[in-house]
Amino acid sequence: MKVGGRPGIRACLWGALLSWFGVSGASASPVGKPNIVYILADDLGYGDVQSLNPERGRIPTPHLDRLASQGMVFTDAHSGSSVCTPTRYGVLTGRYAWRTRLQSGVFSGYVTPLISASRLTVPALLHQQGYHTACIGKWHLGFTIEGASAGEASQKGAPLGAVTNDGPVTRGFDTFFGFHHARIMESVFENDRVTRKIEPVAMLPALVDQTVEHIAARVKSGQPFFLYLALNAPHTPIVPGAEWKGKSGLGDYGDFVMETDWAVGEVLAALAKEGVQDQTLVVFTSDNGCSPAAKTEDLERQGHFASAQFRGYKADIWDGGHRVAFFVRWPGHVEAGSSSSRLICHTDFMATCAEILGVTLPPDAGEDSVSLWPILSGRDGGPFRESVVHHSINGNFAIRQGAWKLEFCPGSGGWGKPADAAANKQGLPDLQLYDLSTDPGETTNVQARHPEVLSRLSELLQSSITRGRSTPGPDQLNDTEVNVRKTKPKKSPKEAAAPVHRDVEIARPRLASLPALSEPPRP
Repeated sequence: MKVGGRPGIRACLWGALLSWFGVSGASASPVGKPNIVYILADDLGYGDVQSLNPERGRIPTPHLDRLASQGMVFTDAHSGSSVCTPTRYGVLTGRYAWRTRLQSGVFSGYVTPLISASRLTVPALLHQQGYHTACIGKWHLGFTIEGASAGEASQKGAPLGAVTNDGPVTRGFDTFFGFHHARIMESVFENDRVTRKIEPVAMLPALVDQTVEHIAARVKSGQPFFLYLALNAPHTPIVPGAEWKGKSGLGDYGDFVMETDWAVGEVLAALAKEGVQDQTLVVFTSDNGCSPAAKTEDLERQGHFASAQFRGYKADIWDGGHRVAFFVRWPGHVEAGSSSSRLICHTDFMATCAEILGVTLPPDAGEDSVSLWPILSGRDGGPFRESVVHHSINGNFAIRQGAWKLEFCPGSGGWGKPADAAANKQGLPDLQLYDLSTDPGETTNVQARHPEVLSRLSELLQSSITRGRSTPGPDQLNDTEVNVRKTKPKKSPKEAAAPVHRDVEIARPRLASLPALSEPPRP
């Protein structure tokens, strides 16, 4: 919708929209400066948490279950992507990663950072507000290495003493202790250099020890702190410690989930020990769904469904790829034992922090971030988020609005079956449309029955791309062209002969285009 008229009227309209969506505008009543701990598990499925999947979950997770009972549980929360790197970008920037050069897949080796040095990040925002900011754990957003050849660094990890000049401490964090990604986990960085080498099985306990020490030190300092704790578990290599082997009765993956649960419990215990439990906002979630590398078929045969009732796993466009556990605890501010079925995304973290602190985000920050504070504080009168855009490992898109989910691929968009190539051979439609209110397992494609929904959701996705943002505010530029269609849709002879018309507006340089859908694509 085009907003015109006198500047005063336009300002009032934008102000109403900003208030409606809960983004960008400063809070009328900031609630202070809580410590903030954001715990991001790696490849933990929605159904791996016992309290979220009581009927089809077989792995005990007592610490996560207790955390869920102490705060608010979001049952329709989604990672920005169904794989690691793009999701982490969204958490820390409030922006979908498909707006960047990373159009599919994840980073491998040491590469130029995905987060631009000029982009505002959550830690940078909090640092400006007087917080000490720390990253402990997995980074996987790119940084380059000095002191090692590209091949050596990529295959074996950076050697002792290797230095990075564009790591996490250049993207808003005061300190960093951790590693880049799972395939080169052995190289442990402290701030800007490799200070030790450890075996993967020792990584999770090392992160826990570092976190406990860090919390004690920050509490002693008296300065509010933000801790971004990005666990390595239960991602591959699936290496539970000796004391956890055999605990679950479901194999190494079940054991590693139990150890991950223990790790979260240790962090929560440290906050309680230091007397800051009530002054700390804790978020727990996962970067995407459970990986098939966990031997999900074997787990299912034993009665454990890591995606609960949802279809697919990590990498897929289906909900099992990106619907995640999401718990928020802040005693005295977030009601214990509460839950929300609102549609939310990891990108919402930035706007949430901004509203809690009473900060106004600049127009070129948090373009896809919507504050959760109205929900968390019990003021959720709706409406809330307009939509969430999903993205698979192959770069396939989906968009969710209300109960409707439209997927721009014929298959999983990832590793699930059927993959897109197999789906094409089977003659499946180029689009998938599901009504999640009646079909949460995405079993019945109703795209042929609802052309009006296809049109509306296609236009909504197109708008989110071409405007460079999915929230109210001035249009922004994507970093590169964004292509929604990974394969050309099938056409009838009549459609194939028709001339192609393109909208001049969506052909602007550096902005994306989405082919208009005048009617549902045919099988």
